[in-house]
Amino acid sequence: MKINSNLHSTSSTAIDNIFPLLNELPSLFAERLGKQYANSASTKHKKEKGQFFTPKGIADFMSSLVTISLSKIKILDPGCGMAILSCSLIEFLVSNNKEIKEIELVVYETDNSILPYLEMILDYLKEWLNKKDIHLAITISTNDFVLENKICFEKSAPLFFDEQVKTYDIVISNPPYFKIPKDDSRAIAAKSIVWGQPNIYSIFMMVAAKLLKNNGQLVFITPRSFTSGNYFRAFREAFFKEIEIEHIHLFGSRTDAFEKDNILQETLILKGKKQQLDTHLPEIVVTHSSGINDIGNHKQKKYRTNELIDYRSKEKIIHLPTNETDDNVIKLFKSWGGSLSAYNIKISTGPVVSFRATKYLFNQYQNGTIYLVPLYQLVNTSKMHFEWPVTKRDKPQYIQLCDESRSLLLPNKNYILLRRFSAKDDKSRLVAAPYFADSAQAEFIGIENHLNYIYRPDGNLDNNELLGLCALLNSNLFDTYFRTFNGNINVSATELREMPLPPLEDIKQIGNEIIVQKSLSYVGMDDFINSYFGIAHIFANEQSR
Repeated sequence: MKINSNLHSTSSTAIDNIFPLLNELPSLFAERLGKQYANSASTKHKKEKGQFFTPKGIADFMSSLVTISLSKIKILDPGCGMAILSCSLIEFLVSNNKEIKEIELVVYETDNSILPYLEMILDYLKEWLNKKDIHLAITISTNDFVLENKICFEKSAPLFFDEQVKTYDIVISNPPYFKIPKDDSRAIAAKSIVWGQPNIYSIFMMVAAKLLKNNGQLVFITPRSFTSGNYFRAFREAFFKEIEIEHIHLFGSRTDAFEKDNILQETLILKGKKQQLDTHLPEIVVTHSSGINDIGNHKQKKYRTNELIDYRSKEKIIHLPTNETDDNVIKLFKSWGGSLSAYNIKISTGPVVSFRATKYLFNQYQNGTIYLVPLYQLVNTSKMHFEWPVTKRDKPQYIQLCDESRSLLLPNKNYILLRRFSAKDDKSRLVAAPYFADSAQAEFIGIENHLNYIYRPDGNLDNNELLGLCALLNSNLFDTYFRTFNGNINVSATELREMPLPPLEDIKQIGNEIIVQKSLSYVGMDDFINSYFGIAHIFANEQSR
């Protein structure tokens, strides 16, 4: 076993008395040692390292997606942890390919506390393969995976790529998940795919894609956040130039995929192939399970690739339907040709960042010496309802109008105020409130950074446009569509700009209905919208399941 490391393996009394059982699979041994380590490591340590060990059921499913059949195979497992993915993959390959004679395995792990466990597991894996007359060459690297392979991001790399960088038949990975600052050396190395504050897992995916041989395959389990949003747009653009997606598996539960670990984002499994052609694969398989327990009985459906990804678009958002309702909703939206920009409507993020503008913010109105205007925040908005002022601690309701704060303020006119964040257990991701200019006797207003605002830049949204679009954004219809491509709690302006909209006349007609009813109550609005677009049966079928 070759160890490329500046660190030194240390013995651990915690594993001195743990040995493989008779005829135990290496993946089961890895799982046992993983549980032993998890019980001894602190939650803080695991969080800092972005460690979420892969359960065996998921490891086995991920391995089953690989279709390579070679006599000599080269495998990469970056961020390997206890190497349960490597063990499971090799077990699967050996059981399904009697021609295998030689395996080269390269694993990366930077946590020195894991190294004794990892060495014991890989020693046993090698012994297990020797009994089957299969040679296993192992390299353990405790160097940083991204920095060691940063040549992948250099523009001149393709000219000398084969000589300078090892390439692999298979990459399988459960990479670390955590955000890194823009000045982190890994973010700097990967600056071509980084925007804002990147998450390390997407950089792992990009490096892995670069390291694959042509027709090589990768299988990753990651958060869903890369499928949409401005932060990952450059990543998607670059990743799709390297990888054709063949299979995506979705989990119905946010927590079931990693059992005891506190995962705040929805998770998926992605399987792709290195296939640098001008044409895209015609189909993508999408499977779905609630979690681990039913992953062996998952539901499956094939989609035309262009049904899930519009490669011609700027954003290249991935839509991920999980049921027939999602399918029908996506088809409806794709039939619409409207958009915010088509109707001369824009969406922007509130310019008032509270902690930077503290000296201009006030909880109560001040008479006399200071000129104050309204400040609107999350607490002022709910579905189809705007309320101001709201008395709540640390939620100022006024902002000073002066020369220094003028750039933070907006003209007082009709807006839709849309929350940028939802709580993870909220029933709806989209929460929009109508704001009418006559709500405040002020020339200017402030909108806090946790809100997006929708407006007509060179005019005013008519009342029926404002109410109709606001009702649609709050609807179950729009929420269902939004969830097919958004797997986190963020609602970005970029995603809303890309969202298809029905004809403007339909939006106005829905607004007119609200005006006629003389009520902004959302009760019954879903039924009206579903009936208006002739899709009431779609949601009725979903509720009957």
